[in-house]
Amino acid sequence: MFELKGLDSRIKLHNGVEMPIFGLGTWKLKDGDEAKTAVKFAIEHGYRLIDTAAAYFNERGVGQAIRESNVPREELFITTKVANYDQGYDSTLRAFEESMDKLDLDYLDLYLIHWPGKNKFIDTWRAMEKLYEEGRIKAIGVCNFLEHHLERLMDNCSVAPMVNQVECHPLLTQEELHQYCKERNIQLEAYSPLMQGRLNWPVINQLAEKYGKNPAQIILRWNLQRGIIPIPKSGNPKRIVENSQVFDFELSEEDMELINGMNEERRFCGHPDHFF
Repeated sequence: MFELKGLDSRIKLHNGVEMPIFGLGTWKLKDGDEAKTAVKFAIEHGYRLIDTAAAYFNERGVGQAIRESNVPREELFITTKVANYDQGYDSTLRAFEESMDKLDLDYLDLYLIHWPGKNKFIDTWRAMEKLYEEGRIKAIGVCNFLEHHLERLMDNCSVAPMVNQVECHPLLTQEELHQYCKERNIQLEAYSPLMQGRLNWPVINQLAEKYGKNPAQIILRWNLQRGIIPIPKSGNPKRIVENSQVFDFELSEEDMELINGMNEERRFCGHPDHFF
């Protein structure tokens, strides 16, 4: 489990880079004022990990928020992702420059392959290794990779992935993948940790009442205690603050198991073997 002191708590990735253990997702936040306002508000309220992607089409708004936040760049941890339509060696190098231009950054903290896709992720990874070795990126990783994708990647790479960002929540606990990644020093990160707003479950409601927290806070704390970094998306200021208020209580082992028992292998996003 992480050292769970607050939003400024960090975990060391296998290359020594320190990554915040809690962040803001920006999927579906529209470019311009919506993305800028949400990200700027989150940073002002202690968030340091901001997650975006080329395919979210909001990198420019995220970049504006970073510039206007007046928080030193080195305190922030910015993630973006190469889209499937940009996979391939040369196209990944071009896509990276486009993302950096939109974000208006000199370096990136974490660059991820958004989906494994069909046949290009090895060439994509080699381009990312080049950028990493040049110091343009502090850490590199993947999204939505299953064990067999990771095996193929690690059989063909010079730099092992530091992060695997996947859909992860009480109905899709990803326990086997989590253990696989832990054994290989790959940090698991959870997108859609709140099941895209589907929070009304008897077990979760019972625990929310027990701990005096809301259902979202129970789920986010569960992820943290498993050693998984959650990045809940919100553009709502009240929820951005509430989501981060998960460092003043601890779920018991019994209650952790109750949530683990909700697993149904149920996805709300695409399956990595069939998506794209």
